[in-house]
Amino acid sequence: MMLSNDDKIRKAFENKDWQDIKATDAWQIFKIMSEFVSGFDKMSAIGPCVSIFGSARTKPDDKYYLLAEEIAHKLTLEGYGIITGGGPGIMEAANKGAKTAGGKSVGLNIDLPHEQYSNPYIDKDKLIQFDYFFVRKLMFIKYAQGFVVLPGGFGTMDELFEAMTLIQTNKIGRFPIMLVGKQYWSGMMSWIKDTLVVENKVSAEDLDLMCIVDTADDAVKHINDFYSKYMLKPNF
Repeated sequence: MMLSNDDKIRKAFENKDWQDIKATDAWQIFKIMSEFVSGFDKMSAIGPCVSIFGSARTKPDDKYYLLAEEIAHKLTLEGYGIITGGGPGIMEAANKGAKTAGGKSVGLNIDLPHEQYSNPYIDKDKLIQFDYFFVRKLMFIKYAQGFVVLPGGFGTMDELFEAMTLIQTNKIGRFPIMLVGKQYWSGMMSWIKDTLVVENKVSAEDLDLMCIVDTADDAVKHINDFYSKYMLKPNF
């Protein structure tokens, strides 16, 4: 049974004895470990992939849904697998594009009280269910060689800035990040430039971590150009 918001707040302030802590937290550790093991086991053999992020609320007739589908289709034809959050909206569009191109279509689905259900375009052996956001987010980052970010809300922003933070701090390689939709992202980029950079919260060169594009061809070209510098090509 799912707790209400009030119940969750009250529960956070409850005094717990050692037996309660041992019973609940110890079990939670094993549940988290099982999600890591399952994710690593399935994702490790997938090959070069691009993670595509975006809103679950995007409708099939929306221009960004169609653009996500086109980007995924063209990336798949270039040899990349596609990783999404496995749900509706942009995620569905990206999985659909990968599926119609005959490529690998991965869905990292999470159990939520609303919005989230797995879409029908994920390869059956590549649909992975999660209860914990942080485990799921690690899979997005660890097994991707590039990131394409379409318009979305808090979840999309979380995934975007997680990737940026890990690249900025050299925890992962400087993989390409594509922001799709100049009109949508220009306000955020202006705020970063005019506020965060000016107040010395980030460096001006951190803006170079992202590239804003408007078309599928530009997104795919940027990723291909990035890897051509290293003489690398997807291997499947």
